[in-house]
Amino acid sequence: MKSLLSIAALSLLFIACGSSQKSKTTSSKVTDPSVYAATITQADLKTALYQFASDEFEGRETGAEGQKKAIKFLKDHYISFGVPAAKKDGDYYQNVPLEVQSKPDVALTINGQALKNIEDFVSINPMETSQLQATEIVNLGYGIQDDAFSNYDNIDIKDKVVFFINGEPKNPDGTYVISGTKTASKWSNFREEFALKRDLAQEKGAKAVLYYNPDVFAMAALRYGTSSGRMSLVGKEKSMFYFLVNTPTVKALFNKDVTSYDKSFKNETLTANLNLDFTNNSKALASENVAAIIRGSEKPDEYIIVSAHLDHEGIKKGEVYNGADDDGSGTVAVLEIAQAFAKAKKEGHGPKRSIVFLNVTGEEKGLLGSRHYTDNDPIFPLANTVANLNIDMIGRTDPERKEGDRNYIYLIGSDKLSTELHDISEMVNTKYTNVELDYTYNEENDPNRFYYRSDHYNFAKNNIPVIFYFNGTHDDYHRASDTPDKIEYDLLENRTRLVFYTAWELANREDRIVVDKGE
Repeated sequence: MKSLLSIAALSLLFIACGSSQKSKTTSSKVTDPSVYAATITQADLKTALYQFASDEFEGRETGAEGQKKAIKFLKDHYISFGVPAAKKDGDYYQNVPLEVQSKPDVALTINGQALKNIEDFVSINPMETSQLQATEIVNLGYGIQDDAFSNYDNIDIKDKVVFFINGEPKNPDGTYVISGTKTASKWSNFREEFALKRDLAQEKGAKAVLYYNPDVFAMAALRYGTSSGRMSLVGKEKSMFYFLVNTPTVKALFNKDVTSYDKSFKNETLTANLNLDFTNNSKALASENVAAIIRGSEKPDEYIIVSAHLDHEGIKKGEVYNGADDDGSGTVAVLEIAQAFAKAKKEGHGPKRSIVFLNVTGEEKGLLGSRHYTDNDPIFPLANTVANLNIDMIGRTDPERKEGDRNYIYLIGSDKLSTELHDISEMVNTKYTNVELDYTYNEENDPNRFYYRSDHYNFAKNNIPVIFYFNGTHDDYHRASDTPDKIEYDLLENRTRLVFYTAWELANREDRIVVDKGE
């Protein structure tokens, strides 16, 4: 791999020799950003990471003292770089309201039959203490609304209780109705489908959701049946109740088997008396995202978001989970990228579009900080957000990766919403960094489902093109042994430069990238 400093020197020589041709896609002020990429160094990354992933930060548990130290560390660095706060009030911190969940007290009766929480149903949302009465339950079948199939035709569910099951309809030949193939769609993806169906029902005004998924009922009962310190985001979802129900409850409710349907199913309304008393026993918790910005010179109201999560697992059984790779590596990468752009702006070569540096909290608790940003309180309009470059673990190598150069990175999501973004990513890498781009985990049927497991997904679900940069898991993943001495800093440097170059290209090209696919 050639030195980027050498490339910069050759480029300057080329310019000095009389070339006057300017890039059509990048800023006319600077055609080669290598001089700024060269400020991203192993030494600086190592210095920052050894502090950020030290015992002093106590594993950066969401809402805990170590996390407060982490956000101050980030704020102080942005100030030292001359990168201002993203919020108009000058505050680098975006408050993320959370709750630490305890088992609620729930009294639910349907048609006079008292049902037991955890045994007959599982309450899986942090509603405020409240009551609910209803006289109708709408059977929505699969609860899907799609161009190829809909359970919502000719039905109004406003202020009603709705019931739906997991999965999606198939044709007699075994193909799925929606995809037309034997590949299932997002409507029956284990990690997506409930949220999709629940949010759709909420948008249409439902009071409550009863969801049947026998494969996850026992797991949910175990998870939600105890006070385990589980966290949830306080937001708009608190306006609707939602429950998992088991097979006996469904049979008692409908007095028939409604645990599977075919594509010919039409929704139906059941007359039923439902009464609910819900007491929330959760406790509020304060946590914060950190957001800084370099304003664009020509298109300041278009935004590229470079993100990483600042939290980790905290302290368990007396051991500090430092999270050097997960995601200390991504966090210090964002800082170095911010410093490089700050230097460029100071020297008169700032980006055309605005660059937002977003360090989010609560990723380990369910992508909570990024979800708060996208769903509850976007600092900048999502409609004006061009792309999200999300960095989560880029300091190590995957021991399961048997072939190829160690100078690689897994890219996930680059082509899912924008072919142009994917092509730009490939072009930038070929031109500047020559990292081996591995798309193993970008496959639609990837059993790990990494596309849905880091903060970029909350942007992708809003049709914002994303790239997720990831080195893969290793033996120290989510263990106390994930320490900064195990980071491969030459790889971290080159991968960070790749993200910088990609952000530079996206920020400086004449036209905003095109979104040609939808979530």
